[in-house]
Amino acid sequence: MWTRTLHLLAGLSLVLTAATGPVPADQPLSAIDWLSDSVTDPAVRSVPPALSPGPPIETIEVQPLAGISVDAVGLLPAQVTGLPRDLWGPGQPEAIARAIRSERVDTLPAVQALLLTLLLAELDPPATMRAGEDGVLLLARLDKLLDMGALDQAQALVERAGPTDPELFRRWFDISLLTGQEDRACAAMRLTPDVAPTFPTRVFCLARRGDWNAAALTLETARALGYVTDEEDALLARFLDPELAELGEPLPAPSRPSPLIFRMREAVGEPLGTVTLPLAFARSDLRTNAGWRARIEATERLARTGALPPNQLLGIWTERKPAASGGMWGRVAALQAFDVAMIAGQPGPVAAALLPVWEAMLAAELEVPFAQIYGARLARLGLPGEAGALAFRIGLLTDEYEAIARIREPVSDEERLLIGLATGEVAGLAPGTALGAALVEGFAGAEPGTAEARLLAEGRLGEAILTAIDLITDGARGNLGEVTRALVLMRRLGLESVARQSALQLILLERRG
Repeated sequence: MWTRTLHLLAGLSLVLTAATGPVPADQPLSAIDWLSDSVTDPAVRSVPPALSPGPPIETIEVQPLAGISVDAVGLLPAQVTGLPRDLWGPGQPEAIARAIRSERVDTLPAVQALLLTLLLAELDPPATMRAGEDGVLLLARLDKLLDMGALDQAQALVERAGPTDPELFRRWFDISLLTGQEDRACAAMRLTPDVAPTFPTRVFCLARRGDWNAAALTLETARALGYVTDEEDALLARFLDPELAELGEPLPAPSRPSPLIFRMREAVGEPLGTVTLPLAFARSDLRTNAGWRARIEATERLARTGALPPNQLLGIWTERKPAASGGMWGRVAALQAFDVAMIAGQPGPVAAALLPVWEAMLAAELEVPFAQIYGARLARLGLPGEAGALAFRIGLLTDEYEAIARIREPVSDEERLLIGLATGEVAGLAPGTALGAALVEGFAGAEPGTAEARLLAEGRLGEAILTAIDLITDGARGNLGEVTRALVLMRRLGLESVARQSALQLILLERRG
């Protein structure tokens, strides 16, 4: 199929070879190893004939902000975050970027929220930044947002900076693939002269544009020149030939699928499940063509890292009635029953439905999104007995934790500890556990450790925040001394609310071990 004359193939091969140059023998992996190899060497500036500008499907205009470092670009201004613009101080860009990329995303929700704020903040680049280092922090921030599954935020951030640099474009292109905006991405690629697409990307975009002959010829050329692997060749051939996709044997599962492979597998009728893929792939299951179960699973995964607002999770949960029972469906049914009780606003039905839904949220580690939706309203209902005690604990997981704590009359030593941590007033408390003692010590006026004090003295406040995140995350896994150090450092940095919420979550969520 798609036979071409040898002289045409040879002529086109020479043109494309000149446009792209040789492929290095050992291409380094991307910062995130599942990124598509969608653009060629950044030094390439010419546009191959196969993707020369034509009538766009949808145009997009992007350009960097003149005179502003891309590392200073953010979505949250200082008056929103409360962070000083010179947060990075005299820190070294490469060291900061490594620290950002190494942060764990499976940590306390309060810490996830702090990290997300840091990644999206408008901040001046480090004072030590040298020529050629601009963009180092932006790439690290984008990669961490992708780790967290925060694709909408990452897309907004890179579009604000302008994805004209090949490495920025590579990330923007993949985000577009996962959010169902591939036609927009291909149109932008045709109109961006600084971005030269790889052969698989050219074939994909030409086919999406409807230029099947050019796509087929480009694939033949890539085969002749050895620019596609056997795995890519098999998938691209099926992508271009529906009959081959229907009659051929199923393709073997890819070892490390990129967003481009993911979308083409979907197009040929061999979709990949997202549950075992990196979290960013879950975003593709939020499209309207995905089934309800897939959308629920994806939304819950993304809600656990704070990548999606709780109300979006509620909207998916209550979209329709579950047709089965047990597991995820049991959780959805319990949530829907509780939601109806809350809408009615009668304490009796709410109290009856509260324990089952809370146990379901605990099992799924979705306590904080649930609390953010219902916690404040629960606290105002004045539920009696055990239901009231549970409602109090849930309320402490909301942003109104301090107000809820101040109106509660404690009925146990643990409630006294929780109220003390929520208000920051720990004097006179006698916690009965090692964790409680470590938390109280963190609020008792201790001094920062030597390493932390040095960061503060040198004005490297951003790195101090990253250190606090590391300490609280590692401390939650057993080293209670690091929990104390983290709380001391957070409070010294002015992150009092984060410190209190982290302390409360360590007790209430039992994210330890």
